[in-house]
Amino acid sequence: MSFVALACLLVVVDGDTLRCGGERIRLMGIDAPEMPGHCRRGRRCVEGDPYASKAALAAMLKGKATIERRGRDRYGRTLARVRVNGVDLSAAQMRAGMASTYVGGTR
Repeated sequence: MSFVALACLLVVVDGDTLRCGGERIRLMGIDAPEMPGHCRRGRRCVEGDPYASKAALAAMLKGKATIERRGRDRYGRTLARVRVNGVDLSAAQMRAGMASTYVGGTR
């Protein structure tokens, strides 16, 4: 578990991925709908509106963020629990119906 204080602007990539400067951060425990063109053949992707999921995550980024880094995924993204104003973004995306529980597999 690693906490690092960084001053960066969190930018939403999609419903389960953020960017902090040059670092891509994958929210742990959830899977959100893929943006168009990102669900390759043979890959199991979450159904839903990727634009709504991305917008919901972006709406939560107002306030003080903490990033609890837990490692890296196979694409080199940082796996992390991210909280804004104490709210876990993964849990909030699930409660809002904008993501599903990540069950592993093709990532």
